[in-house]
Amino acid sequence: MFNKVPWGKIIKDFAQSPLPKGIKQRDIDIPEKIPLKRAISIIGPRRSGKTYEMFLLIRNLLNKGIEINQMQDINFESFELVGIKLRDMEDFLSVYYSIYPENYQKDLWFFLDEIQTLPEWEKWVRSLIDKNIHVYLSGSSSKLLSKEIATQMRGRNLTYEIFPLNFREYLVFHSIQVESYLSTQKEAQIKKYVEKFLNWGGYPEISLYEPVKEKILNEILNVTIQKDVIERYHIRNEKILRLLVKALINSKQFSVRKFHNFLKSSGLSVSKNTLYSYLKYLTDSMTVYTLHKYSHTFKEEERSRPKIYFIDNGLLKISGIDDKGRLLENCVFTELLRRYKLDHIRYFLVDRREVDFVILQGKKIYQLIQVSYDLSDFQTREREYKALIQASKVLENNNLLLITWNEEGEDVFEDKKISIIPLWKWLLRFRSN
Repeated sequence: MFNKVPWGKIIKDFAQSPLPKGIKQRDIDIPEKIPLKRAISIIGPRRSGKTYEMFLLIRNLLNKGIEINQMQDINFESFELVGIKLRDMEDFLSVYYSIYPENYQKDLWFFLDEIQTLPEWEKWVRSLIDKNIHVYLSGSSSKLLSKEIATQMRGRNLTYEIFPLNFREYLVFHSIQVESYLSTQKEAQIKKYVEKFLNWGGYPEISLYEPVKEKILNEILNVTIQKDVIERYHIRNEKILRLLVKALINSKQFSVRKFHNFLKSSGLSVSKNTLYSYLKYLTDSMTVYTLHKYSHTFKEEERSRPKIYFIDNGLLKISGIDDKGRLLENCVFTELLRRYKLDHIRYFLVDRREVDFVILQGKKIYQLIQVSYDLSDFQTREREYKALIQASKVLENNNLLLITWNEEGEDVFEDKKISIIPLWKWLLRFRSN
């Protein structure tokens, strides 16, 4: 019987093909056995390593004695699956079990990459879950937003986010092991790498192919704008969108109203609602993030002028941002995003003094964090201290942290203790709550 889709070849090719080289462990704990008849969705911004995380899971299963024939990886963007329809999946399991009849009673693991290419894919995935098969999903945000994978599964899904490398992972990619006690030489080596990390970020490809880092970063940013926004949402006014991206890159805080007025004064016509939509499209791509001011009311938080952050410092660097303070704050934000998720992070403003980050634990405030590259100037130190102290009094929280480039210690200001830590040490700390 002739199959339109060569499932036999696809199944056998996977079992006989070596895993890609250069796969290294990440600080993310994705389960290898899925409870409660749910799929695992692996989501994240473009080129953050979602596909390689699937290969890492496969390698870990092999290391635990699971046979390769109990697993199957399908990339739905392969040329053999161009134009695939839902009905084409009917033959997959029958072909699979005809090749591996011994697997009827065994645990199976299916890794489905670029799943959005299959129309009505969620119906087939749910049928696999009902057969107690472990299913892992990922997709390209140019055709299906990572977040939409979880939505389509209607509660039958567990979501894990993958971002560009954190600093600990970045060191692993450079074959540097972090120990509990560091020699003077090892500490100097780590400080050298944190400077690279601050400037060029943690996209996995950058760590593997440093000589072409600028080319890679430009390509990531341009493809994100083109495919994940312009093509996905059928944007006609590309010029306005690119001006918006440029404005976001150069803004610590962003006002749609002010940007709208700027465009109007430049003779460019666009509605504020369109600008809000463009901003949402960029944040949906998980490349741009908006951080709102802490308030006791949700309405006031949403109405506050957001601070702007990018998912990786390299995207700022190739866009002309050299301000060490801006890069340091963005680096701290991306690490907080990994540790706490966006819902638990705010900034705070009191008497025109800003505290960079308020960390929430449920409805309670866990910590106040200020970021300052250099505290050697007395006026700078006093300004940062006063902002923390005032916020501490208003928000009734005394867990005060100041992250710097290289200063470390503790200080007491107005009877309140402020912990000071250099970036590299803070980045290597695990989440403490």
